[in-house]
Amino acid sequence: MKILIAEDEAVLRKSIATYLNDDGNICETAADYNEAAYKTDLYAYDLVLLDLNLVSGNGLDILKMLREEKKETAVIIISANNSLEDKLKGLDIGADDYLTKPFHLAELNSRIKAVLRRGKFGGNDSLLFNEIRIDTKSKNVFVTNESISLTRKEYDLLVFFMTNKDRVLSKEIIAEHLWGDNSDLMDNYDFIYVHINNLRKKLGEIGSKYIQTAYGSGYRFKED
Repeated sequence: MKILIAEDEAVLRKSIATYLNDDGNICETAADYNEAAYKTDLYAYDLVLLDLNLVSGNGLDILKMLREEKKETAVIIISANNSLEDKLKGLDIGADDYLTKPFHLAELNSRIKAVLRRGKFGGNDSLLFNEIRIDTKSKNVFVTNESISLTRKEYDLLVFFMTNKDRVLSKEIIAEHLWGDNSDLMDNYDFIYVHINNLRKKLGEIGSKYIQTAYGSGYRFKED
């Protein structure tokens, strides 16, 4: 999953990013309000970890913008303020959860998985599309009940396609989702074709049926 960590404490920001990256997520960071506002406006995230007391602004204003723009991004507020009033305000605006500092990274990770499961997977540990089933907890993929082995990028790509079925996804959007800020350093998007081609092959005869090329635009995942 692609996560933005909007946190002004450098040590905490880095430790969260390292922990979540090690768990297979793509993490980007924002050190202040302006950077967080810029990134949430420009990019699409599965989830934002949002500190309320960001330098140069209030995290609640970013939450308001996300909800006013009808973005489906999940938001977990992380704050040193444990007041009931702040919790209720954040949840009323549209936060999915509220975690008070200090916290254990393992608990944060569990909260993230629970929020994403509720939002993207309908509260289930499985993501289904016809013959394809993904166990999002173990990250195992099955086609007609037969397990297939995917690389981390192939898995992320399949989840991204299935949670955005019927939408045309440009190569730029796919690259930015899978590689985050590092996608800006790439000269071309040939590597996307390689990953998509490998994923199609591993899915077997349904690979090209579901993963379709939108010529001149990108790719989309849909039933033929």
